[in-house]
Amino acid sequence: MSTIPLRPAMVPVTRQMRAYFAPVNRTTETPTILDPAACGLFALDSPPVPWLDLGWIEGFARYYSTPTDVVRSGSNALPALQFRGPTEARVEFDFREWGKLQMALAGGSEHMNVLATSPSSAPAPSGGAPIAGAAVLAGSTASEIVFGAGSVNAFTAGNLIAVDVDYQQQIGYVGSGIAAAYVSNPVAVNRDLNYVRRVTFNVGRVVEVTATSVILAQPLLAGTPAAGASAQVVVAFVDREGGSFFQEWSALFVMEAESGGRVCFYYPRLSPNPGAGSSGLSVKSSPRTQAPKSGKAISTNTSVKASGSSAVGSSQKFRREEVVEIQNPLMSVALHASFIALPFTDTNDGQTVSCYRSYFPAAMAAVY
Repeated sequence: MSTIPLRPAMVPVTRQMRAYFAPVNRTTETPTILDPAACGLFALDSPPVPWLDLGWIEGFARYYSTPTDVVRSGSNALPALQFRGPTEARVEFDFREWGKLQMALAGGSEHMNVLATSPSSAPAPSGGAPIAGAAVLAGSTASEIVFGAGSVNAFTAGNLIAVDVDYQQQIGYVGSGIAAAYVSNPVAVNRDLNYVRRVTFNVGRVVEVTATSVILAQPLLAGTPAAGASAQVVVAFVDREGGSFFQEWSALFVMEAESGGRVCFYYPRLSPNPGAGSSGLSVKSSPRTQAPKSGKAISTNTSVKASGSSAVGSSQKFRREEVVEIQNPLMSVALHASFIALPFTDTNDGQTVSCYRSYFPAAMAAVY
């Protein structure tokens, strides 16, 4: 056993993990690129555009399963070279904060905005026929939506609103800025004029109502509303078990550095894949109350461990939520998310990869 003390500047120490996501262009399958030289050391509260800060996460676990084998030669069948088999990389963690994007990523399929309905509307699990949208006028920006005198009275401070174009019976991806769903047949969505606003990520919180417009707490993700857009009040968010659409995003996970430098994990393409699992490194950064599985009692644990090689099949049970004890009997509810990494071709050498792990050494740390 070595008696040489560790060099602190070369030992990354962290207490929290932060998650950032950015859209993938679904038409071209082009991810959002993170260049570590250009913006790898950004301030954690101010990520570079278009990265979105989705808050601190818990239970972060990275899994990588790539079997290797060897080609043998000679009379003694000695190893001559080795090669890699099928690659599979996965990520799992818990969102501690709930929001539109967090729910969509944890759910994985179309994520619905429940649009406000009239009392006479027929009930539907994801929202019935909504109140007609208010037309968005010229002069609107990502943070201020202009409706004009009179029409603006449909909104009050505190409202959530979905701002997007009408559905025009098209086939393909829908949603301004970020692909929110894929329509294969207009009949499947009842030729609903409001369908795009039912699924759009272009949602904002009204903080102020002026004589002709509303001011939003956060800018719309798609920027200035498109010509012909309308806005409708959103009363809730709904995700569903099932659905044929798969979300796809670029992701960045940053270990907040206490000392020893910053560690980042960049996945160009991640797609939610709840229910499947593999083996790998699991990082549990806080005590949590585990929901019972197979009749076992609730337990709490804090651990950092490398798990074995047994895989967890997609048919096995999967917890959608986790509970984290605050002080008995109070518990917070976390969204459990699981992703599979999709391939990306590195333009520098043409290699197919799934993840980039970056390390930014501490000031004056030794190189090795």
